[in-house]
Amino acid sequence: MQNNSIKNEDLTAQLVRDLIKEKRSDRFWKNIRFFLIFIIILIIFCAIFGQSSAPLSKNGESKNYVALVRLNGMIGPGEDFSAETVIPLLKTAFADADAKGVILDINSGGGTPVQASIIHDTILELKKKYHKKVVVVGEDMLASGAYFVAVAADEIYVNPDSLTGSIGVIMKGFGFPELIKKVGVERRVFTSGADKDRLDPFLAENPADIAKIKQVLAEVHDNFSQVVMKGRAGKLHGNPADIFTGDFWSGTGALKLGLVDKLGNLSDAMRNEFQVSRYKDYTASGSLLKSLASQLGASLNMALTNNEMKVLAKI
Repeated sequence: MQNNSIKNEDLTAQLVRDLIKEKRSDRFWKNIRFFLIFIIILIIFCAIFGQSSAPLSKNGESKNYVALVRLNGMIGPGEDFSAETVIPLLKTAFADADAKGVILDINSGGGTPVQASIIHDTILELKKKYHKKVVVVGEDMLASGAYFVAVAADEIYVNPDSLTGSIGVIMKGFGFPELIKKVGVERRVFTSGADKDRLDPFLAENPADIAKIKQVLAEVHDNFSQVVMKGRAGKLHGNPADIFTGDFWSGTGALKLGLVDKLGNLSDAMRNEFQVSRYKDYTASGSLLKSLASQLGASLNMALTNNEMKVLAKI
């Protein structure tokens, strides 16, 4: 009996030692993974910062470039083309003392008027602060809210086939007042204000709602038109009654109306306006840093936890 007791104690001790050893091994490899992830991300960060700088040369060629910011897609909160995302990039680009100017390469069909207005106003403020020339280059689309942003520039270039203009405001929706009757659904809405249920898609349209929406859209449209007339003062050739209808044109048609200054692409703008052939792309570094920061946060969280885991109107 005594020998069996001793053997059981030895077995228990051995199991405890093995368990401790296994825990230490897990902790060791967990730390190794953590530091490997950290080192890899550090290397990528260094590579990004290294690539974002213009090549140096003895004759001063490093200053022969422009700061470039690419603005693509829908304009709206949470989008890549939003005030929250774009303004930090603009501030960094304008603050580059060696850049001869700033080029905004835009490809967008528009979005929310508020976001477009904030970005537009920021460009004007930065121009005044840094005294830098700003040129917009429109690609496939420079329309609506994107054109709102563009008129803050000193010069606007577009491709002959770029869809340009669309100076108007739109609001879309659907109505289903008859649908709920057919499917046997009873609509129950409770409000503390007589107009709180405006635009309810399950209620029939009424003249008061239509008049209200037209009033709001007209106000936003008027603000848009005023911004364009101020930004393109002395350059518009067409009749305002035709320009501000919300219609759009090709780049060639927009040039005839004075909505843009020249036909060309990014290379043309760099050469004609700044006499350079190189640019420093602030969008790429900003986007990669944002993406890597997100990945770094996720990786750190996994390592530390042991892997346990609409807008009223648009322009």
